[in-house]
Amino acid sequence: MILCITANVHRGDTNGMSNSSAQTTAPEDRIPFLQKVIYGLGGFVNNLLGAAIGGMVAVLNIGLGMNPALVGLVAALPRIMDAFTDPMMGYISDNTQSRWGRRRPYIFIGAIVVAIVFALLWQLPRGVSESYLFWYFLGGSLIFYLAYTMFATPWVALGYELTPDYNERTRLMGVQNFFAQLAFVVSPWFLAIMQWDMFDDMVDGAEGLGYIIAILVVLVGVLPAIFLRERLSNDVAIDCPVDEDEAKESLGAALIRNLRCFFAGFLTTLKFKPYLKLCAATFLVFNGFMLIASFQLYVFIYYVFGGDTEAGSNYFGIAGTVQTVSSFAIIVLITFMATRFGKRKTLMAAIAISMIGYALKWVCYNPEIPWLVIVPAPFMAFGLGALFTLMPSMIADVVDADELNTQERREGMYGSIFWWVVKLGMAAALAAGGFLLNATGFDVALAGAQSQETLTMMRIFDAFIPVATSALAIWAILSFSITEERARAIREELERRRGTMDALPA
Repeated sequence: MILCITANVHRGDTNGMSNSSAQTTAPEDRIPFLQKVIYGLGGFVNNLLGAAIGGMVAVLNIGLGMNPALVGLVAALPRIMDAFTDPMMGYISDNTQSRWGRRRPYIFIGAIVVAIVFALLWQLPRGVSESYLFWYFLGGSLIFYLAYTMFATPWVALGYELTPDYNERTRLMGVQNFFAQLAFVVSPWFLAIMQWDMFDDMVDGAEGLGYIIAILVVLVGVLPAIFLRERLSNDVAIDCPVDEDEAKESLGAALIRNLRCFFAGFLTTLKFKPYLKLCAATFLVFNGFMLIASFQLYVFIYYVFGGDTEAGSNYFGIAGTVQTVSSFAIIVLITFMATRFGKRKTLMAAIAISMIGYALKWVCYNPEIPWLVIVPAPFMAFGLGALFTLMPSMIADVVDADELNTQERREGMYGSIFWWVVKLGMAAALAAGGFLLNATGFDVALAGAQSQETLTMMRIFDAFIPVATSALAIWAILSFSITEERARAIREELERRRGTMDALPA
């Protein structure tokens, strides 16, 4: 049940306020490291679920013989629903008032529900028609993504409000991203696990792995709800206030009012220019990477190794592992740099380094020296490593600026739309990758005898499309206006409005 209140806040002017750029974080603003780890474990669960549902779906084709086109369709269709459910869950979380806070009840219940649904999803029926299997998995996936959203959206929003400090937000998100990356160390092994000797076959393996992941999700996913506390909880303005007359309205009238408030908040979020710049940069960096993520496998196999699928796949795996492992060190480095030089400058520098990595493919993807394919990997890792460390921290600053302008707090709405942009980028990239490959003139029947023109076009797309999208991303965030000085001024005014002015660091 959503109960709406109106906070006693007034508009203020931040002009003339101190623009101190001190980097000291006050003790009361610091998050204990253990609590950062607990929040990061929520990120591990979030990525684990996403990677599992994507990686295990191969069993539908390999284990049960479903047409690959239908497998792709059943994996993609539920994500369309995210465009509606993610913002709606963000709105619900923003406007919930309870003794346990706005986020924690949904995180706790969501972790349990999504684990149960995930385990049931992989109880795949045998001996049924392809059509039956398609609709079974599609229906189960729709329910799974609803439960997934119930957990993930409030968890994301919780991170935005755990600390009001500009730099502590970056440290929190650095730890979060570090632990979230662990899911991608485990997930490449899912297909192998499902074929262990302890299972009768791959379908039986999917059932067993589903149980293992579900148990892990419950044990770890509820930790943020149990051990973290919402700093603002019920003490902030929300975007659906209720007066005395509205408190007595019918259920239908209440539903219409909430829908009106939802769309008003949704449009307000989309109109905020600093936020749109972050979304645009995210779409460009992530979409550029995803667009060639699978495409470069063809460059490995057909250009570097002349059609040798086994050698190309092995080196592709090695390069991917190097990139993933490098991400852990990069996250630590990015966190350090951002607290010294600012988030915007650090993000632009990291994206520029990743552009160097992409461009190095032109030189390092060399049939004469195949081991050079590993060299660009650590450089390319800078882009995504910085993106998912700094963007959540910068969005937390945007939420504060939005509250200053509107007197309303919308962490859930901002977080849900941001992650929908990420999902949209992934879907668009996966769809466009096949068209790009066709545009090169690639013909699988030719194996290692592809034309020189085809190989050249493959190399150009692989190396320079992400360079172009990354350059556009730098342009998008070049004018991002919320500096550390501005963020501290905004925080000071918000604290004054709420009547909770703490001693800010000098």
